[in-house]
Amino acid sequence: MGDRWYQEAVVYCLDVDTYADSDGDGVGDFQGLIGRLDYLARLGVTCLWLNPIHPSPNEDDGYDATDFYNVDPRLGTLGDFAELLHQASNRGIRVIIDLVVNHTSDQHPWFQSARSSPDSPYRDWYVWADHEPADRHQGMVFPGEQHETWTYDRTAKAWYYHRFYKFQPDLNIENPQVRAEIKKITSFWLQLGVSGFRMDAVPFIIERTEPGNPNSPKDFDFLTDLRQHVQWRRGDSVLLAEANVEPDELPVYFGDGSGSGNRIHMLFDFMLNGRLMLALAREDPEVIIEALRDTPKLPTGGQWATFLRNHDEIDLSRLTADQRNDVLAEFGPDENMQLYGRGIRRRLAPMLGNDRRHMELAYSLQFSLRGTPVLRYGEEIGMGENLSLDGRDAIRTPMQWSYADNAGFSTAEPEKLVRPVIDKGEYGYQKVNVTAQRKDPRSLLGWFERMIRTLREAPETGSGSTTHIDVPMPPGVLAHRADGRTGTMVFLHNLGTSDVEVDLSTLAPEADLPIDVLSDRNYEDVGKLDRLKLGGYGYRWIRLCRGHER
Repeated sequence: MGDRWYQEAVVYCLDVDTYADSDGDGVGDFQGLIGRLDYLARLGVTCLWLNPIHPSPNEDDGYDATDFYNVDPRLGTLGDFAELLHQASNRGIRVIIDLVVNHTSDQHPWFQSARSSPDSPYRDWYVWADHEPADRHQGMVFPGEQHETWTYDRTAKAWYYHRFYKFQPDLNIENPQVRAEIKKITSFWLQLGVSGFRMDAVPFIIERTEPGNPNSPKDFDFLTDLRQHVQWRRGDSVLLAEANVEPDELPVYFGDGSGSGNRIHMLFDFMLNGRLMLALAREDPEVIIEALRDTPKLPTGGQWATFLRNHDEIDLSRLTADQRNDVLAEFGPDENMQLYGRGIRRRLAPMLGNDRRHMELAYSLQFSLRGTPVLRYGEEIGMGENLSLDGRDAIRTPMQWSYADNAGFSTAEPEKLVRPVIDKGEYGYQKVNVTAQRKDPRSLLGWFERMIRTLREAPETGSGSTTHIDVPMPPGVLAHRADGRTGTMVFLHNLGTSDVEVDLSTLAPEADLPIDVLSDRNYEDVGKLDRLKLGGYGYRWIRLCRGHER
């Protein structure tokens, strides 16, 4: 991989505190994660994305930081983190971390100083209003749990702005000192050896908040400035951003319109995520075809990050009401499966009824579409959720490693665990764990290993162009292709349950000894591409031709 390594990466997202506990205190830690790096290397992971690792009161799972220059002592020390970076690098795995600089914890020394006096040097590091803003009850990110975006602070005798919870006051991006501090934070972690950052809530980071204005302007120049800074510090560093905005707004996050791609390297594709869920629910690929057709043209080096499940709820807010209702009816029919009136707080395996064929189809589809695939920990073994936990914690349960107590996650007493392991039902660790699947070559884990190996042998999937193959298809079938310097791959996915036959003979003139490289079952040879059989929930990855560059 070259400097654009991220275009051919496989990203694995995890919470350190729920992954592996090395010292038996009930909380996962860096040393525990180091002990599982060989597992991740075998899986095919090339980049680890760590959810927040900073010191925090943990009122919002670490997204309320009190020190951006250190690690949560529950997870270990900075020395442990440096050792993690070293050991990951030895296995060809890069590490990116969450950069959560839209806000701090209200316990952060900066905010404690800011609220103490109007003369505090940190007063203007946050957003204040002397009088109650007219938009106080607008713009909540967590409706139902959050009731305002401005809170009155009796000590400060002023209102402070918080796009998220009231214990997370927003930093003032218009303050040059805040911008300089954010750059300093990125410099610190890049110097330690991280390969970049997943930027949380980017539209809110660049919001130039105006009290009373619910549609405050955004300062995209800061993204340009930050991109330049991190690349000067480390030339191959990457910025992966969360920006769940309208489609016509997306291009300006990648670049300033000159075609230079001088802002964010990668954006999570929320539009595609919602459409993938809708396509699976309806067993109809039409909305995916629309997504491929309507994808904004990206500047050179720009990349999408695709996902089915992440650390949050499945956000369906970009779908129409009818579309959203179809997805909820199929995958989250009960009220306790839903969150914030817009999403689903479940893992994929239970959403798909633990149907192995359906799960393989879904992940085959995600990993073969344009962009860099992101996989949430535990999905590779089909973990379930714990709906008795609050909110997003339902899908943040400890990793299930073995048949041992606490799923092999920790030797602590169950009541001391950071969260309870899933220990009952068809998703309990007694039935779903790494050890059991490691012994079974036909397991979901074994399938993920084969699929990811195959993907890495087809780099055009991530770094090339992806287009819909517009020929007549049986109902429920999607055909698309990936073209790049390394050749061409063709992908077939049947979102329906009936066996079908597909004719792709129009591609025959381009073919050079075409062959199946991954499929849900053993099919007849590809032949002339005119009679390609495909089972219900079936998929076929076909190497059409190979290029001469690699």
